[in-house]
Amino acid sequence: MAATRITHPAALWGIFGFILILSQAVFRLAPLAWQPIADGNLEVWHWALYAASVVFNGYCEGYRAFQLQVAPRVVARANHLANHPKPLHVILAPLFCMALFHASRKRLIVSWLVYAGIVAIVLAVRQLSLPWRGIVDAGVVVGLSWGIIAILATFASVARGGKLTSSVELPE
Repeated sequence: MAATRITHPAALWGIFGFILILSQAVFRLAPLAWQPIADGNLEVWHWALYAASVVFNGYCEGYRAFQLQVAPRVVARANHLANHPKPLHVILAPLFCMALFHASRKRLIVSWLVYAGIVAIVLAVRQLSLPWRGIVDAGVVVGLSWGIIAILATFASVARGGKLTSSVELPE
């Protein structure tokens, strides 16, 4: 892999543009996640489900998906973009870093299926009433927040000279 240029403007746009997308979701969902607690209507079993949602999404979405897979790939693709800037790739850097285009066939299929699945889940969860929607959203807020922190930590590590640990998964 080429020398690390992770602080190049194209790389920064890719990484922080993706973080902005995630942050928008966190700020939109956090009040909905807090609503069941603010209402004060949670039964003991609601609290148990709320905690389970937070733990499950923290582990599955935050740790396993974001920290181990997404963050390293986003930073590696941002670094590649900095070393090989093409106008369209730079303009659409957050989408490039999300591997939604100019990626291997397998990565494109997986990325688009994951994001389509997320959209489907979002549409389904919107149909839930409180406290159920808040319980689900609490887990999502934790998972996405963990993801933001994981991306920032990976970026900081690479910016300080750490190694890129993920494949860029470019097309052949």
